[in-house]
Amino acid sequence: MTYVYNKNVETMIRAGKVIPSGVYGHLGPAEGCMIPSSAFPFFASKGKGAEFWDVDGNRFIDYMCAYGPNVLGYNDPDVDAAAQAQAKLGNCMTLPAPVTVEFAEYLTQLVKKDWAFFCKNGGDVTSFAIMISRYYTGRKKIIFLHGYYHGVAPWTQHPDTPGTIEEDCKNGLYIPFNDIEALKEVIAKNKDKIACLIATPYMHGNFIDNELPKEGYWQEVRKICTENGIILIFDDIRCGFRLSLHGSDTYFGIEADLITFCKALANGYNVSALCGKNFLKGAASTVPYTGSYWLSAVPFAAGLATLKKLEKVNATDHFEKMGIRLITGLEKAAKARNIPLIASGHPSMFYLRIDDELKNFRLHQEWIAECVKRGVFLTNHHNHFICYAMTPELIDETIGICTEAMDVLVRNNPDKFK
Repeated sequence: MTYVYNKNVETMIRAGKVIPSGVYGHLGPAEGCMIPSSAFPFFASKGKGAEFWDVDGNRFIDYMCAYGPNVLGYNDPDVDAAAQAQAKLGNCMTLPAPVTVEFAEYLTQLVKKDWAFFCKNGGDVTSFAIMISRYYTGRKKIIFLHGYYHGVAPWTQHPDTPGTIEEDCKNGLYIPFNDIEALKEVIAKNKDKIACLIATPYMHGNFIDNELPKEGYWQEVRKICTENGIILIFDDIRCGFRLSLHGSDTYFGIEADLITFCKALANGYNVSALCGKNFLKGAASTVPYTGSYWLSAVPFAAGLATLKKLEKVNATDHFEKMGIRLITGLEKAAKARNIPLIASGHPSMFYLRIDDELKNFRLHQEWIAECVKRGVFLTNHHNHFICYAMTPELIDETIGICTEAMDVLVRNNPDKFK
């Protein structure tokens, strides 16, 4: 039996009248992560642990984790208790609360950096990192790696992106990931003009198989950036605290000059952070950058509780074990049915794709739709996440549901899976 979404549709009709697209971001029609839309719910009514329920009462085992923020589990009691205790004292006040300092002290010690600056969204801190780099170096150009995503600010886009103009992007330089020779070449052509290189720890873009760095890649990038006075920025918005609690630069054996965090930083409470090395502290202090709610205290208390719990329970080990258990089970089921399922990326933040000779994603989308309609929430073209509340029992239930969805796919496409 598959789910129906009557109340979801009713709510979406209402939303479409007062909100552009009804819902936006990855959930909206421009993203293509939920196709066909009839297979997906649009609104959640509640969440607990690794599960959520939509407005029709349908239950889902969730592998999107609110697109990353749900790292411990929805409504984690320890995090919520810390947030509520701070709320009773005060949240957004004329002066910052002492928990601001405590949060910064704990975070910088954990990720091996010298200072922390807090904002609200991932794009806030990636933009600030660029501004600091340009101010410190006196240079304009930015090196990007193909397949990147660093937010929605104009500097992150291509000139053909709606709402973006050519002048916004004229200082972008674009090279392939894992290609040291391309990096050397672009630097040689733009000598003393490059402020920074910004990159995610590995390529986890949408609509593409995820790609891990080659052995020694980041060590060589670090060396080249240092030799050429280029600030190395790690965008750890998605990966942060999932590969390593000490930052993904540490995980890959280097030290970035600046590193950004957001999603998993506070288990869903709205805060982001830019952490950096001492030589950039003066620049960070000088560049004017602020926001109305950036020093609200409740998210800092939640973030502090989140980091302490992640460290206490050795969460990254759990993420990896659960991810491997899931991927192994799905690959085994797919192989038995002659389905070319490809899993890529890190097990804690994996990407799935059914290979299609036409390269049009149709078979993959069909399989994902059948999974969602049976209670496993995946999306078509985005990496997925494991949270600490995920259990072996939920993983095994997931494999069973996804296997049933594979059987439906095979029945509907007998010529493809012989």
